[in-house]
Amino acid sequence: MARGVARAASFGGRVTTGRWCSYRRITVAVCLGNIIAALLVLRALTSSFAPTTPKREEVVQYTEEQIRRVEESIRIRREAEPVELVQAVKKLRKIFAREEKRRKELPLELKQKVSYEIVRCLHDLGDNSSIAQQREAVETWRVEKLKDIKSASIQNSTKFGLYSEEARMLKIALEFNWHALMEDIGLWIPLEVSHTEHDDKPDNEPEEEEIIAGPPLPPQCNAELHTDYDGSAVRWGLTHPKESAADCCQACLDQAKNARPGELRCNIWVYCPSEFGCFSPDKYEHKHQECWLKQADHPKLNFKDKYSESYRNSHPTAPVLVPWMSGVISA
Repeated sequence: MARGVARAASFGGRVTTGRWCSYRRITVAVCLGNIIAALLVLRALTSSFAPTTPKREEVVQYTEEQIRRVEESIRIRREAEPVELVQAVKKLRKIFAREEKRRKELPLELKQKVSYEIVRCLHDLGDNSSIAQQREAVETWRVEKLKDIKSASIQNSTKFGLYSEEARMLKIALEFNWHALMEDIGLWIPLEVSHTEHDDKPDNEPEEEEIIAGPPLPPQCNAELHTDYDGSAVRWGLTHPKESAADCCQACLDQAKNARPGELRCNIWVYCPSEFGCFSPDKYEHKHQECWLKQADHPKLNFKDKYSESYRNSHPTAPVLVPWMSGVISA
């Protein structure tokens, strides 16, 4: 009997524990925990996006003297403002804006038509036409084209091969934007400049003498500008530079005085006074201050004053004036 009661008691205890730890109650507890966690997360998110209270701005207090200086600076700045210039700029902007509205890019086909007509007009003049004739022919074409477009109505404007809108655009381009149109089609005719020589120099006025750098040359040097004498080389000029023409002549005098028996004695000196070098038909590059010492029993000129036109045609690098200066030493 006692054993049965114990069994019943133990059975009853297990039943009671099973009621408190049922699956339903565990599921409810887990759901409540999830809901609480979700609410906490939601609260944290909403609190992070909550507007922060702006900081209170500090109000700066200015003294009357500071306020007076600010007002004075504003007044001076307004008085110094270039009112007329600002108004003129505004007017120019309005004008440019109107011109920009009036100007409309011509279609490529219309530009090609204009180019073809102008080229044909210039071709009719021939190859020997002057620049003035070409400019006159192009201007005549422009004026005639404007007259035709203005006189033609919208219905018969197709006789030019243009629609009404194209005719209107071409009229604006020819009348107001002619230079821009010429740039677009690549038309450029240079201005013809006429040069008039004025020979108002008195007949008896002497020619201006060229200034020779360095000390004056002694009379026995017989210096001649724009002159190149021929002769046998006593001293090679490429390796014999001198500061001035006077030094080059003195070198010739010294060589003739100190020459040994049987040596050539210098009686011709040739000097390059040009800072840009001196032309010569040989293969060498002749630089500034070259000094050539030569000898010739009967000195002959290579070049004097100017190179001839035929010589410059065969030597394209030759200048007009002979750049050398030289002289024959007098005994």
